[in-house]
Amino acid sequence: MQAPKPPNEAERLAALARYEILDASPEEEFEEITRLAARMCNAPIALISLVDHARQWFLSEVGLGVTETPLSMSMCAHAILEPDVLVIPDTRADSRFSDNPLVTGDPHVRFYAGALLETDDGHALGTL
Repeated sequence: MQAPKPPNEAERLAALARYEILDASPEEEFEEITRLAARMCNAPIALISLVDHARQWFLSEVGLGVTETPLSMSMCAHAILEPDVLVIPDTRADSRFSDNPLVTGDPHVRFYAGALLETDDGHALGTL
């Protein structure tokens, strides 16, 4: 499935580029946030995901074991379109994600919650 794009995609991508954090080396502060999110939610996977033009890149990850996935597999690409936390109680029952390789195969994602990470001027960069 094709990932949705916000109407301001060009401006959003320019804002993401200004931060110069794509493909950056891991930083302990972000690792701490991700570990805390996994612990607080009792979740095996937690990510700080940045939505780029063709991929989602993980500034920090716990439990997934990869640093990026194609945008076509990104649940976060849907979450950046929402003003509130996007919660999917059962990914298998949601038509947007039921055929997603992360749902149908390893790691068999069943629940998703994505909180928007945005700039001061409102550009959605990704999710936690």
